[in-house]
Amino acid sequence: MSPFRRFRPLTARWGTASTLPREFEVVLSHSILIVDDSALIRQSLRSCLEQDPDWRVCGEAEDGKVAVEKVKELHPDIVILDLQMPEMDGLAAARQITVVAPKTAMVMFTMHSDEQLLKAARAAGIKDVVSKSEGIADHLFASLRDACNDSSEQRAS
Repeated sequence: MSPFRRFRPLTARWGTASTLPREFEVVLSHSILIVDDSALIRQSLRSCLEQDPDWRVCGEAEDGKVAVEKVKELHPDIVILDLQMPEMDGLAAARQITVVAPKTAMVMFTMHSDEQLLKAARAAGIKDVVSKSEGIADHLFASLRDACNDSSEQRAS
């Protein structure tokens, strides 16, 4: 059972029961910034994530430099970063994101996955490294949930 729920509109009582307009619906979803130099990968991730009401894609970036600016602008809960990108790679972007938005959770989504990369990613503030060649949806969703839980605990303290 997901700890992130979609709550229905509250019912107000003034003589008869009525439902508040949809814009007053409280949605507990996590905003995600997708960062990858491949437009196809960004679109595929967006399509996959938008199937689940727990996730809301707030933006996309094609490289690490743009990602840092988008984090400042959009304040996402989570950033999904590719490793190899032009302008600025995912590790350099993660180091800068950690400085400008220390409570933003990050997950690296890359073709490269080994123990050395995992150590470098964790040192840069990234919670997990997910290989693009693994069972993508299940592993990515599990990593996002773990990153959210860690980030939520950090924000509470």
